[in-house]
Amino acid sequence: MKRQGPKVVIAGAGFGGLEAARALRRSPVDVTVVDRQNHHCFQPLLYQVATAALSPADVAWPIRHILRDQRNATVLMASVKGADTQQRFLQTDIGNVPYDYLVIATGAMHSYFGHDEWAQTAPGLKRIEDATRIRRGILIAFERAEATNDEAERRRLLTFVIVGGGATGVEMAGAIAEVALQTLAADFRRIDPRSARIVLIEAGPRILPTFPEDLSAYVHDTLVHDGVTVMTTTRVTRCDAGGVDLDGGRIDAATVIWAAGVMASPAAQWLGAEADSAGRVKVEPDLSVPGHPQVFVIGDTAAVMSPDGRPVPGIAPAAKQMGRYAGRLIASRIAGNSAAKPFRYVHAGDLATVGRRAAVVKLGRLQLKGFVGWLFWSLAHIYFLIGLRNRFIVAFTWLWSYLTFQRGARLITHSEPDQDPPNQL
Repeated sequence: MKRQGPKVVIAGAGFGGLEAARALRRSPVDVTVVDRQNHHCFQPLLYQVATAALSPADVAWPIRHILRDQRNATVLMASVKGADTQQRFLQTDIGNVPYDYLVIATGAMHSYFGHDEWAQTAPGLKRIEDATRIRRGILIAFERAEATNDEAERRRLLTFVIVGGGATGVEMAGAIAEVALQTLAADFRRIDPRSARIVLIEAGPRILPTFPEDLSAYVHDTLVHDGVTVMTTTRVTRCDAGGVDLDGGRIDAATVIWAAGVMASPAAQWLGAEADSAGRVKVEPDLSVPGHPQVFVIGDTAAVMSPDGRPVPGIAPAAKQMGRYAGRLIASRIAGNSAAKPFRYVHAGDLATVGRRAAVVKLGRLQLKGFVGWLFWSLAHIYFLIGLRNRFIVAFTWLWSYLTFQRGARLITHSEPDQDPPNQL
């Protein structure tokens, strides 16, 4: 018999939401986790699904399976539509879910800086569906380049543009270069995949701006060595089916991938709360919503400041720390302890990989790069995967790819056959 107690509703089963649920596993509460998907996705490795290195099942796990041993947790597959903070219920497409405590962990979505129409031709990378769509587009581009007799069209098909020079953009550029230079190099007869043009565009003065300049320069030089064209201080002014317009010209490309910005889910609108320019809810030091001490906002949806006055980054470790804090704080309050220390984010470090055998790592004063950095990056990501099976599969897949230069997830699939517009993702 499931025990009855205060109702804690968690909206979102990402890194933060799951940590909040786990922090309440020994508390006398009823936890309800609501998510529109039935799975939790390990977003840091989505780019490897998008570039055919891993399959979707390697980086995603059913939420019910993750929480199966937590007897006080119930999982509902539903889309959040809003929240009523007066009557205390979460509004979903399957009905209202009442709560005593509410944790909003609904993450972020792509930001096109007021040009949402660009999403049709420049997909971002946040979900499994995004990764498989991008993978399909990359592979179809090579197939159509093999079939066409028009040289200009072939050049366009073999041009891949990544907008945004942060970790996601850098990792995508390096992975696509590896696909073109190594994985597909001997698979075609009429084209040479190694002639593909990969362009990484960054509006700022350098890529990986959160890393030290020497590590940023190392990544820049490594990408250039692998054939990637890196364009900094360059702003994209338009994306369409034929390519991108820049401040000073145009690049014709069949494949455009967006990695330039994100904005929070509409949680601020649901709660009637103040938000920052990225739509993140401005929360109290204990991560609660001003005026609503029983409502917490965490992860990419929350605007939180570090002790040094800088915003807490929208990365998995930050979301996990917030989720753990919110869950423990709720458990403490239910136990009768009202006092609580403010949330303090502890930055563990920054990691980014640049394709085969190259990565950069910054852990406090420790900096790693090259093959040693890549080994550390690989071990860290395998460690944080959920489940022994997935850790083994990913480790074996990476080892096989390293030894053979092959990628085993090169399937072109269509959710709606023959519905994709020509030469588009």
